[in-house]
Amino acid sequence: MNIMAQTPDTPDYTAIKTKQNAAWSSGDYKKIGVTLQITGEELAEAADVAPGSKILDVAAGNGNATMAFARRWCDVTSTDYVESLLEGGRERAAAEGLEVTFQVADAEALPFDDQQFDSVVSSFGVMFTPDQEQSASELVRVCRSGGKIALANWTPESFIGALFRTLGKHVAPPAGVASPARWGERSWIGQTFEPHARVINMAMKTFNFRYPSPQHFVDFFRSFYGPVHKAFMALDDAGKKALNDDILATIDQFNVAEDGTMAVPSEYAEIIIIKS
Repeated sequence: MNIMAQTPDTPDYTAIKTKQNAAWSSGDYKKIGVTLQITGEELAEAADVAPGSKILDVAAGNGNATMAFARRWCDVTSTDYVESLLEGGRERAAAEGLEVTFQVADAEALPFDDQQFDSVVSSFGVMFTPDQEQSASELVRVCRSGGKIALANWTPESFIGALFRTLGKHVAPPAGVASPARWGERSWIGQTFEPHARVINMAMKTFNFRYPSPQHFVDFFRSFYGPVHKAFMALDDAGKKALNDDILATIDQFNVAEDGTMAVPSEYAEIIIIKS
């Protein structure tokens, strides 16, 4: 299935993914990922799948959705194209005694048969693929008829959407690649998945980023979150200070804490698609 036809102006997705792989391999994403675990649990509850269901977690990172579905006695295959991120998931599964299959896989070319899984899920993962239409097509392809595609995606209006835009002001994103946040847009989800869906349910939810201070958040993400880490590395000292100050200003737009700490609500879309 090919949702998007290739044209001469199509970006070089292979080169872009190579750079993305290096970005996500930098820092230490598992320190960020574990703070988002509640969203994986809520996604598993919203998906409401039966124990024993075959689940594919796409762009799983260190496995928030993976762990949530495995705790509900599902047969989970956890995939990512960054081996170091999967290793974090392996460590978590081993610590909890959860049986999970881990496999390196590109979300734009999943190495699985058509309709192989009962449900295909992704929590803040597949949205970062550069060829978004192709990765959406792959989610549909490997999910069985009547199965579910369950997604948690940041919205353009969210704090993370604003953070993406702030980073883009200082380090230009790859030419021709759309914002990851469109995976949180009702219009794009409908346009992309309605031809293959019986039902699409989309609920707006909130995750709260809680940190000791706004500067602590910047320092933590600068150290451990690959895209922010790489953005700072690409800048000179003046650029680093400007980016630091702009991120602090972005936080200030959303911060509801009044005691010097950081409590920033960030909207995300929780999407459950039943495949036709």
